[in-house]
Amino acid sequence: MAAPHRIDVHHHPSPPSYLEARSDNRYAAAQIGWSAAKSIEDMDRGGVAVSMLSLPHSKHIFHGPLKEDLRLVREWNDFMARLKTDHPGRFGVFASLPILDIEGSLREIDYAMDTLKADGFTLMTNIGDKWLGDPYYAPVFEELSRRKAVIYTHPVAPDCCRSIDPGLNDSVIEYATDTTRAIARMLFSGSAAKYPDIRIIWSHGGGTMPYIVERFVRAHLYGQGNLKAMVPEGIIPALNKFYYDTAQASHIYAMGALTKIVGMSQLMFGTDFPYRTAAEHVEGLSTCGFSAGDLHAIDCGNALRLMPQLAPK
Repeated sequence: MAAPHRIDVHHHPSPPSYLEARSDNRYAAAQIGWSAAKSIEDMDRGGVAVSMLSLPHSKHIFHGPLKEDLRLVREWNDFMARLKTDHPGRFGVFASLPILDIEGSLREIDYAMDTLKADGFTLMTNIGDKWLGDPYYAPVFEELSRRKAVIYTHPVAPDCCRSIDPGLNDSVIEYATDTTRAIARMLFSGSAAKYPDIRIIWSHGGGTMPYIVERFVRAHLYGQGNLKAMVPEGIIPALNKFYYDTAQASHIYAMGALTKIVGMSQLMFGTDFPYRTAAEHVEGLSTCGFSAGDLHAIDCGNALRLMPQLAPK
């Protein structure tokens, strides 16, 4: 059997304080039985060498006051950093930020990068219906840009659209839709052009973006304003500066659309463990018609170019 080589950029652990914060959230069930051993077992089955740990969160998990949010985030980041230390070469860390507290987030950036040596940061597509690209994030984006940070994004249902259909899990529709909202906000606010040194990974193959990309390209016809000023290089080139993971998008339908828009250099292997497995995504990608070279780029080559510190020592 070949040695594990894949890098999973979308992998969720379960710090105890995180589960407690999500105790009333019916979507957390898959994480309750998580353990590091289960992560490594799934990684080995799917040929994954390194998994990037991250925690989805929202203002519905941050119950306040702000100092309590900062305590939670610090516990999560320390927990993930210990996993990285305890299992050398198997885990990386996308640190969390207490994003409702901008000053606290700036302090946590310093701690995560300078003390914990985090590999990047997790930001949700929105926080309190402020999508990435909103001026609210400017101080954080300026610091992340200065540090040329990698930002992994994870979707969350916005306040406006939570539980619209009580019988339908928000993740079925709203997560992909909110990823698209955040991509649009980053482009049409001018933030993507303003912070070119931030390297952004969008989850789930870019959500619904590939299907509605023509509306992005023709947004100026809908009164979007000075598109040339906000996206000076054009929509498609701007989309090709982002990265996209394959979590829950490792099938011919998503990959067929996404790869018509962005180059192979922008795709990264992701699993959404423990909600899905590595082996499922390996199998799914194998049906998409990719060459061996393309699969290697998705599996690890693109991630290693972005985060060379993950290469085996």
